[in-house]
Amino acid sequence: MKTALLILLLALSACAANTPTQAPNSGKQLAFNRNKGNCLACHVIADGESPGNIGPPLANLANRFKKKQQLRAQIWDARQFNPDTSMPPFGANKILSEAELNELVEYLWGL
Repeated sequence: MKTALLILLLALSACAANTPTQAPNSGKQLAFNRNKGNCLACHVIADGESPGNIGPPLANLANRFKKKQQLRAQIWDARQFNPDTSMPPFGANKILSEAELNELVEYLWGL
């Protein structure tokens, strides 16, 4: 009985160790979350409800930015490219963590 319980616990811990820490759609969740990325406050995104119209639509970003790193830099702190921007500095102000910023960039790049 103890052996069976030990095997079950080991199997469960192995499954937990291989579970990803973020959901597959976490970038989308960040973009739509009004308390985090909040991209919808200013941008149109496919599937987004009540989008804003201050910023450009977030689609085909791979055509607007040559590299993902450029998109990431824009989200990190757009003031470095336009000091008068109304876009919040999501990375510089620690609105998004490094991991969240990476997830958001991956999601947006695929739109």
